[in-house]
Amino acid sequence: METGIATTPFGRRPMSLAMLAAQNESREIPKGRVVDKWQIYRNLCEGKSIIGIGDRALAVVNALLSFYPDSELSEENGLIVFPSNAQLSLRAHGMPDSTLRRNLAELVDCGLVIRRDSPNGKRYARKGRGGEIEEAFGFSLAPLLARAQEFEAAVERVRADNRALRLMRERITLHRRDIHKLIEAAVEEDVPGDWGGLWRRFRAVVESIPRRACIAELEPVVADLAALRDEVDKLLEIHMESTNPSGNESQSERQQSDSNTDSIF
Repeated sequence: METGIATTPFGRRPMSLAMLAAQNESREIPKGRVVDKWQIYRNLCEGKSIIGIGDRALAVVNALLSFYPDSELSEENGLIVFPSNAQLSLRAHGMPDSTLRRNLAELVDCGLVIRRDSPNGKRYARKGRGGEIEEAFGFSLAPLLARAQEFEAAVERVRADNRALRLMRERITLHRRDIHKLIEAAVEEDVPGDWGGLWRRFRAVVESIPRRACIAELEPVVADLAALRDEVDKLLEIHMESTNPSGNESQSERQQSDSNTDSIF
């Protein structure tokens, strides 16, 4: 079982304050917390851009979790797994040893797992007379349990960002369609205005849109397209008002009639 003493890496592996902080955080797991290990993994996968973990490191997390005997992580059942690198490599789809070591180090550095090295650096469990594990040396999954709510929050943030990005792309699509067709209609109907200049500005904005843009990159695009749409609408509105004077006269007559009616009463 885990102790409250800070554990330092075996051999030449250095200790860092970040590793010490991860160990301290793992000791603050609320009593009785139990979380499905594969839900934690799914949250890591979905929130990886915020958590800061790569696909290879996620494959190693998956392999480590597969060695945990229960479906739910809890302190009561212990949180240390002790597979060899050869076993981990097999469950990480044959990941080369050098890649495996590098990604294990990445998981330790970002505080997702903790090394609990034995005196000789080997991973194993010491069992009591009843067969229960008294002490284990390997990788502690305690940070995964301690940070479970953080991973859930990361997923919610990713989903919210994706929704906002989707809405922004929809606005861009609508603006592009409207501006394109309205300028075409204006040119075909010989509506006065610098339609060539507006078209060139429109194409310049469209061609500046990155293929894989984030929200911050798309915000000025939406603003530019909205401004262009306003200019197009104003030119068309002015033209329609100038070519429909009878409508304006009828409106004036109605207003005058309403005024006279009000004066009678």
